Amino acid sequence: MDHVANLRKHFAEGIELRTRMMDTLAPEVAKAGVALAAAIKRGKKALACGNGGSAADSQHFAAEMVGRFERERPGMPAIALTTDTSGLTAIANDYGYDYVFSKGVEALGQEGDVLLGISTSGNSKSVIEAIKAAHAKNMTVIALTGRDGGQMAKMLKPTDFHLNVAHPRTMRVQEVHLLVVHCLCEVVDNELHFGGS
Repeated sequence: MDHVANLRKHFAEGIELRTRMMDTLAPEVAKAGVALAAAIKRGKKALACGNGGSAADSQHFAAEMVGRFERERPGMPAIALTTDTSGLTAIANDYGYDYVFSKGVEALGQEGDVLLGISTSGNSKSVIEAIKAAHAKNMTVIALTGRDGGQMAKMLKPTDFHLNVAHPRTMRVQEVHLLVVHCLCEVVDNELHFGGS
């Protein structure tokens, strides 16, 4: 096998997807970022969840918000619901894995908070249950999905944001999801600390 030629295809496919998403996704990410910044400015917080690589993206997002993104500024309130192993395993054992994030939303979420729910398929039951819990709390949802958006796309409210990376390959979707996480952080930083509205 020609590994170099094969890897060049990966680079080319990634470039093509990012180029295609640039025009369609950037305006929606900007709107979601502005809404997230407005919530933070009102004293609200962000909760984030996802499974596998999406769990890592949730934690990455929370770390960028609480610590810093690229420039020094005060920490901002964000919690990854993926990090408490005792809580996750207790909830999974007692209630079933589908509720590992929704119980966190029920316990920690408040009206006006924002939930960042990440699923490359849009069909992760645990993230779907978290969205239901967020809606019950009158929270705004930013759904970060892939493919056709799955069930998550169908359950969003007009006040929510659907950031869909329309591609069939999980790794390509995940690559753009990380870019979107960084873009959200950039918008929030600019809105609240570096010359935004």
